[in-house]
Amino acid sequence: MTENAEDTMVIELEWGEVTINLRPDLAPNHVARIKELVRESFYDGIVFHRVMDGFMAQTGDPTGTGTGGSGQKLGAEFTQENFGRGTVGMARANHPDTGDSQFFICLDDASFLNGQYTVWGEVTEGMEHVDRIKKAPAGSQSGQVEDPDAMVRVRIKADIDA
Repeated sequence: MTENAEDTMVIELEWGEVTINLRPDLAPNHVARIKELVRESFYDGIVFHRVMDGFMAQTGDPTGTGTGGSGQKLGAEFTQENFGRGTVGMARANHPDTGDSQFFICLDDASFLNGQYTVWGEVTEGMEHVDRIKKAPAGSQSGQVEDPDAMVRVRIKADIDA
């Protein structure tokens, strides 16, 4: 898929940048909301509160607890797109239509999530930086991270280039 600056998100971590190709073809409502939040600087300084080695790194909760959000729920946009390494998906509660601002980046294959969560992006550059995000202790059931790493800044590439 060709990179388009309007559909490219850049996450600045302390040690490098992660480029995400947004997928409005799969989840137009999720992509529109993510871009809105990015442009409001919502994600700047938010931590990766839940990171499980071999599974995923989750962020997007302004409280850092896993229970917060932006206050705007999104209807599910499920597809059969594969949740492979580098796939970006929307976190949610038990009900499918509870996605808000929290999202996760798959650290490894997570195809067991296919059809159950909304895929809205894929990492195209900087996965080595995602791999460095501090993880929960081995064996942790919750995946909660003590003293978690944060996203320094998140921008849409078109706004950086402007």
